[in-house]
This record gives sequence, C-alpha cells and structure tokens, in this order.
Amino acid sequence: MKWLFWGAALLIGYAYVGYACWLWLRLLWRSYPVRRGACTPAASIVMVVRNEEESLETKLQNLFSIDYPPCQIIVVSDGSTDGTEGILRGHKPRLELVLNQNSQGKASGLNDAIKLARGEIVVFTDARQRIEPEAVRLLAENFAEPEVGCVSGELMLGEAAKGESSQGLGLYWRVEKLVRELESASGSVVGATGAFYAVRRELLTSVPPGTILDDVYLPMQVVRQGKRTVFEARARAWDAPDLGAKREFSRKVRTLGGNYQLVQLEPWLLSSRNPIRFEFLSHKLLRLAVPFALGVLLIASLQLNGPFYRVVLTLQLLFYALSALALSRMVKRGIIARIADVAGAFVLLNGAAAVALVNFVAGRRAAWTR
Repeated sequence: MKWLFWGAALLIGYAYVGYACWLWLRLLWRSYPVRRGACTPAASIVMVVRNEEESLETKLQNLFSIDYPPCQIIVVSDGSTDGTEGILRGHKPRLELVLNQNSQGKASGLNDAIKLARGEIVVFTDARQRIEPEAVRLLAENFAEPEVGCVSGELMLGEAAKGESSQGLGLYWRVEKLVRELESASGSVVGATGAFYAVRRELLTSVPPGTILDDVYLPMQVVRQGKRTVFEARARAWDAPDLGAKREFSRKVRTLGGNYQLVQLEPWLLSSRNPIRFEFLSHKLLRLAVPFALGVLLIASLQLNGPFYRVVLTLQLLFYALSALALSRMVKRGIIARIADVAGAFVLLNGAAAVALVNFVAGRRAAWTR
C-alpha cells in the first residue's frame, strides 16, 4: 500500500510541479531564444462562429481596430440559427464569408477558411475574446525567425482595465502559462492558445472532421515538419475569468477529452517521430491520470497507519471540504474563500478529466456548439 501511496503522490507532484521544475533546469543549460524582428507578413484572420450574435459585433469591431497592415478577415458561420449571419452580412465589404447552412463542426469550418486564406500567416481566433490592438504585430515579430512556424498568444483571464484574475481557474491558468513559457524558451510549446495563435500558411494541414483540439493538432503538425511552436506572452487576448462552474466544467470535459481523441487520430504523437514526445506526455497526457492518482492516494491514506499518513489524510479531507464550499458558493469573501476557490478549481478540473475518459471510452462524442 505504501508503494501505491508514494507512486500516486509522485505522479501528482510531477504533473503539477516536477515537470515545470524540469523545464526550468533544462532552460539553464539549453536556451533557444527567438530572434524577433520587425516583421509584418500578409495576414489572414480566421474565425469560425455559431450562434454568436451577442458577442459578434463587438468582436468584429475589435478585429477592425487591430494595429496591423490591412488583413484578410475570413469568418465561417457554422449553421448559425440566430442573428449571426445578418451581422456578418452587414460587414460584408470588409469580410470574406462562408455561410454554411448546416452545422459541420469547427474543424470543417477551419478547413473552409484555410482554403480561402491568402496571407503568409494565418491568425486563428474565437468570437468571445478581445485581442489587444498591437497583439497581431507582436505575434508576427516572431516569424522573423525562420525556424518558427507557429506562435501562440497569451490568454488573460480578467478585464484589461483591472488586470488578470489570480483566483481559482485564473491561478491555474497562470501556472499553465508558466509551463508554456518554459517550453517555448527551451524548445517548442505543446499546443497553442486556441483563442489567439498564428501559423505559417505553408505549414497548415487539413484538420480531420470532428477534431476538438485544433489548437493542439495544428501546432503539433508544425513541430512534425521540423519547425518550432513558440509562446508570445506580449500578444494578449482577454476573456472572462468565470463562466460559471457548470459551463466551465462542460468546456473542460470537452477539451480534456480532446486529448484522448488526438492520440487516437494521430498515433505518431506517442512515437519517436514526435520531436517533443516527452513534453507531450508530461504536459498533456500525464495530467489526465491525476484524478485517478488522487483516488489512489486517498484510499491508500485510509489504509495506512502512522502519524504522517494520518496528517496527509486529514489534509486531503480538508482540501475536498474546501472545494465543496467553493463549488457551492457558500463562502464568498476572505482568505478561506480564496483558498477554497483554488481547491474548487482543482477538483473541477480533475473531475472533468475523469468524466472525459468515461465519455471517450463510452464513445460519447463531444459536439462543438460555441
């Protein structure tokens, strides 16, 4: 039982702390800085939308105000049934539109848009997030380095006027971005920020229909072709820090399930043909095992005797109690609320990972809606 306890503890510790520490040590002896420079290649901005009438007008105005030479803007409506198409037609002189009357999924919409793209780089974005005016220019500077094939922007959870959130999922996202920065500085990032990233058009490949994680699939295809995927922390897009526990849980189930789908679609990711196989396993797949390691750790703690294991058991029970307080919104202020919020985010994410595996094994397909 002790072997189970320590095995689970080491897995959890490595997934959330150890891998980042290893990246930091690697950076000390192997740094690959990107040689940025003034670079404004022709750009095509691509966005696939479905029933986004509430946020679409604001997003389009955001794209029109970007500080960059005139861009080709391609918007694909994936079977929208609200006022989305009417809004798009109102800006038709400035947009290139694909109005699919039947929903075919985001991957198919991306393929439609990629076929129309004429820019040297293709910038991918979503409807909800707001891009800072100079963000595309900052992304483009990285393409002055010939070895760079994909550049991920930074997603900020919060409001531009108030700054980024440091609680719950906001704290988790900060840790995630630290890992991406370390990966980028010493090699390539495993995936990109789906709300805002750019790829050299010549390196783009068709996205298999139904693919959930295009923001991992396309960057990994870039790496497969011998180019780097890097992270640009200065190129920022902003999003709401709290979409509600139910909506956030559903979103995480879908995205985490996308990792299983990705391995099924692209088995080479687990082979020696993947130049960053170790990083892919450590960053993407190992975290999927954490919820099961947490269960093993709890059961082992219940079975083992001794003061140390009793303390660990007590801390686990206290942690899960705090997460229950956070998810039920029973405590809203003070230091207890902040700690509970972090615990709640951790449990939500790992609960979503467990459900994602169940859905994948059961063959439940996650549908893209918005």
